[in-house]
Order: sequence, then C-alpha cells, then structure tokens
Amino acid sequence: MAGFRNGRGRDGDVQHPHQQYGGNPQQNTSPGGQQPHHGFAPAAEGEPEYFGSAASTPTYDNNPGHTRAFSIGDAPDEAYDPYEPQSPQPDQVSTYRAGHTTAPPAGPRLRWKPLLSGIVMRPSATFWQMRDYQVWGPALIVTFLYGLLAVFGFDSAREDVLDATLSNSVPWVVCTAIAVILCGLMLGAVTNALARQLGGDGAWAPTVGMAMLITSLTDAPRLAFAVFLGSANSFVQFLGWATWIGCAALLTSMVSKSHDLPWPKALGAASIQLIALLVLFKLPVI
Repeated sequence: MAGFRNGRGRDGDVQHPHQQYGGNPQQNTSPGGQQPHHGFAPAAEGEPEYFGSAASTPTYDNNPGHTRAFSIGDAPDEAYDPYEPQSPQPDQVSTYRAGHTTAPPAGPRLRWKPLLSGIVMRPSATFWQMRDYQVWGPALIVTFLYGLLAVFGFDSAREDVLDATLSNSVPWVVCTAIAVILCGLMLGAVTNALARQLGGDGAWAPTVGMAMLITSLTDAPRLAFAVFLGSANSFVQFLGWATWIGCAALLTSMVSKSHDLPWPKALGAASIQLIALLVLFKLPVI
C-alpha cells in the first residue's frame, strides 16, 4: 500500500531491499545489521509507518531512488506561476534581423506636404514615423525638379543652356535631371548597403527615397541663390558649406532611425554619399 516503506510486507516480515544501481546490498545496512530509516523513525506498534515522527538520522533526499516531500509554498518552482505574466529577465534581449522590420511604424504614412515640412522642421519624428514607408513619389518628383534647376546653378552650364536653341536646351536639361535621379538612387543604395554592413536592419526602399529627398531639399537654398547671384558669389559658397553640413546631420539622423544604429555608425554609412555630393555639386562651384 502507498505510504508504507519498501521492505515491510503485509504480514510484517522484513524483506531485504533489492540492490540498486549496482551497489552492494550490505552498504545500506547500519551497524548492528539494521536498515537505516529514510528520514522517519519507526512507527509504533499497530500504527501505520507514515504516521511516525521524523528521525534524527541523515536523510537520503534527492538521492537516486529517493524523493523529497515539500509542503505548499516550499517547492523549488514556487516562484513560477504559469497563470501570472512573467516579466522579461535582464538577459532576455531581442535581436534584430537584417531585412525585417523591428517595430511597427510609429504612425500613419505622411502625405507629401507634412513629409517635406517634417524633414526640415521635425526630422527626428518624421524619420522614425516613415522608417517603414516608401516615398518614391515625392522623392522622384523633388529630385527631378532639383535636377532641372541644377543646370542653372553652374555659371558655364547656365550660359550654354541660355545661348542654345530651345530644341537643344530642353533635352539637355531633361537628361541632366534624369542623371541626377540615377545618381541619387545609386548613392542611396550605397548608403543603405553600408548601413546593413554595420549592423543596420532598415529596408532598402525607405532609406533610398529619404536620402534622395534629404539631398535635394538641403541643397535647394544654395541652388536658388546660385541661379540669380551666380555660383562664384561668396554668400552662395558659404551657403553651400552650411547646407552640406545640414545634409550630413539629416542623413545621419535618418540612417540612425531607419537602421537602429548609433550616430557614429550612421555617419559612417552616409560618408560616401556625403563625399560624392561634395565633389559633384559643392566643389565645382567653390
């Protein structure tokens, strides 16, 4: 019956326990030939053994072939309650996988007016909100318009366009705008690839589109003054350096938000694009 020690038969005869785990049966006998009690003293005559009191002899808890009894609240898994929500442990951290979004967008997709104004007025919130949204429409339109005006930002190119006939100048200006779009796509792709190599997890399309918008919007003030004052004007040159520094700050912030990177790595990812912009658009007029 349950509760009786192994070795006590129905008629009270004591039987020798079986040899366990390859040991010697005589090793379990105490001096005098008596069997050791497993944590409980012998029961009184006529009383079931499991009513006996605890003995002072060493127990064999948690040894092979033996178990340990626990009262309510003393179990080793007392702290775990399957019906209670478990708080995350400090070492339980979530990892990012490249190419997968790490978090849902912070808000709905912005329309083109809030998007363009947000890049200048609220860059951090705008970059975080649009990190998973494509912006191909505004990016292509703004970059195309910037490319149309970029020809007039260089003194020699502006004179050539104005001196040529309309049939020759229009294709020239349109081809320049298309070339500026292709250049923006390639530079944005390089920035995204470097960010991924440095541990970023942002998507390709949002990063490239936002990079095109940033480069076009930041250079627009210099281009507007260069059309009327000329590229050799000292104020235009100063504005060119100032807008380049602003472009570097915005690109770094965008890459940091889109790819979850610290700003030194984000700046390193955008460095090639910044150097290319300096060589192609800033240095020729400076």
